[in-house]
Amino acid sequence: MHTPKQQGYYFPAEWHLHTATWLSWPHKEASWPGKLDTIFAPYCTFIKEVSEGEMVCINVADAAMQQFATQHLLAAGVDLNRIKFFIHPTNDAWCRDHGPAFLLHQNGQQKAIVDWGYNAWGGKYPPHDLDDVIPSLIGKALNLPVFHPGIVMEGGSVEFNGAGTLLTTTACLLNPNRNPHLNQQQIEQYLEDYYGINHILWLGEGIVGDDTDGHIDDITRFVNTDTVLTVVESKKQDDNYALLQENLHSLKQMRLHNSKQLNIVELPMPSSVIYEDQRLPASYANFYISNAAVVVPTFRDVNDDKALQIIQSVFPDRKVVGIDSVDVIWGLGSWHCLSQQEPAL
Repeated sequence: MHTPKQQGYYFPAEWHLHTATWLSWPHKEASWPGKLDTIFAPYCTFIKEVSEGEMVCINVADAAMQQFATQHLLAAGVDLNRIKFFIHPTNDAWCRDHGPAFLLHQNGQQKAIVDWGYNAWGGKYPPHDLDDVIPSLIGKALNLPVFHPGIVMEGGSVEFNGAGTLLTTTACLLNPNRNPHLNQQQIEQYLEDYYGINHILWLGEGIVGDDTDGHIDDITRFVNTDTVLTVVESKKQDDNYALLQENLHSLKQMRLHNSKQLNIVELPMPSSVIYEDQRLPASYANFYISNAAVVVPTFRDVNDDKALQIIQSVFPDRKVVGIDSVDVIWGLGSWHCLSQQEPAL
C-alpha cells in the first residue's frame, strides 16, 4: 500500500482552520489522585472557549459519563449545540497522544487518519488498550480511511509548521521504551511517510517533571511557518535552566527546509509548581491553537501575564486566553496534551 505521503496527504499546522477539537473526558482518578473533581471546572472553561469557534467532540465511556459531562458543561455555560459525544471508552484523558492524527489531502477534498501505536509513554501507565484503538474508532465514526504505521508515536512529541518541517526531541522519539527496533533514520522515514513532511529538526531534552520523556509541546512550538516560541528559564539554579539553554542554542543553529533561520521568540517559565513533593511539568508552551482562541495554561504565577502578552504578540489575529491549570497540571499535562485538532477541508 502506498504511504499517506505518496498518496498526497500531509499533517497541517495547528493554526489551520479546524472542523472540530477532539477530547477524551477525564475519569481516571490515578491521573489526578485526590484532585479529579477539581479539574472539571477549568476543563469545561477550556471547552467553552474552544467551542465558540468550532465543534468539540468528546469521547465518553457510556451514557452515564455523557450525562455527568453534560451537567458540568451546562454549569460552565457551554452551548451544547457545539458539543458531540461519541461512545468511545478510554483509559485516560490525554487525547493529544492517543487521539487520531488527522491528515488532509493536497487536493483539499479528502481527509484521513493515522492510527499510530500507543503504549502510554513507554508502558508507564497500564492498561492502555482502550486508548490505543481510539483513532480507528473515530475513523469508523467519521467514515475516513485509517492508516496503520505499526509503530508507537504520540501527538505531543511532534510539532509542525505546515510547510514541510517537523520538530521533535531525541529524548522521546529515540527512547528505547518506544520503538527499540528502529534507529533515528528509520524513525525519520516513518515521520516523512505518515505525516507527509520532508524536513525534521531534532531538539534534545524536555523539561523536568515531564513523564512523557520530553514532549516537544512543553518546550518549543511553531506559531507560523518560520517562527517558534520556546521556553527559557531565567533562574540559573533551576534544574530546567541548562537544558532549556541547550535547546535555545540548538534552535539558533537550525535551518528550515528553505535554508532560512528560525525566528525565535523566548517565553518565560513559571516558577516551579510542586505538589506532594513532586515537580510538575508546568509550561506556558502547552497552549492550544483553536479557531476562536489560543488557550494558554496559567499557574497563578508572576510570569502568567508576561507569557500571555508574548503569546498574544505572535498571534495578533487571535484572542489569547489564560485558563488556570494549577489543578490540571497535577495530571502531568495541560490544554495541548488534552486536545487534538481535526482540520477543516
